[in-house]
Amino acid sequence: MEIEVKLRLPDAAAHRRLSDALAPHHLRTHLQENLFFDGAAGELSSRFAVLRIRFYDADARCVVSLKAKARLVGGVSRVEEDEEDIDPSLGRACAAEPWRIADAAGSSRIMKRVLEEFGLDGKVASFVCLGGFRNVRAVYGWNEGLTLELDETQYDFGTSFELECETTDPERAKELLERFLKENGIPYSYSEASKFAVFRAGKLLP
Repeated sequence: MEIEVKLRLPDAAAHRRLSDALAPHHLRTHLQENLFFDGAAGELSSRFAVLRIRFYDADARCVVSLKAKARLVGGVSRVEEDEEDIDPSLGRACAAEPWRIADAAGSSRIMKRVLEEFGLDGKVASFVCLGGFRNVRAVYGWNEGLTLELDETQYDFGTSFELECETTDPERAKELLERFLKENGIPYSYSEASKFAVFRAGKLLP
């Protein structure tokens, strides 16, 4: 189970202000490309599951993940997640021709799991690419012992800004983050939808 605190920033100005405040703790910045897949008949989405392939920094790394049963309440996200690294060339092949996901089951534990658990094994052309979005993610080793991720997510229909923190104690992390944002005069709200949900809705939240 992945548990994250997700706080939404209203605009680019708030994002810049938070980036400046966190600058002393900066570890690295990643350029991410996220693509999502489903069965042709919605076999994954009908069971509240999402298959994602994420490329990092011009294909320096590729991670495939399967997420399920996501819940986002009061700025705290809980989701069942399984992920693994795969060869970026394999990820690109699946992106270009989604039916290759079935072939990838021979070298990817998660691809094999998708075939077996969602009844897609043996089906011809059984996968579709839903599209996706790009993300600029700055990672910080914060002085409260927490790793923070500051996201600028670029959809075809606009850009959103979000602060995320994976934690086993979400209430403590949320309290610390809210205090820090208030002390630095940075406006925020609780995230109400995952990035994937925003992508599928095709519009930014008001």
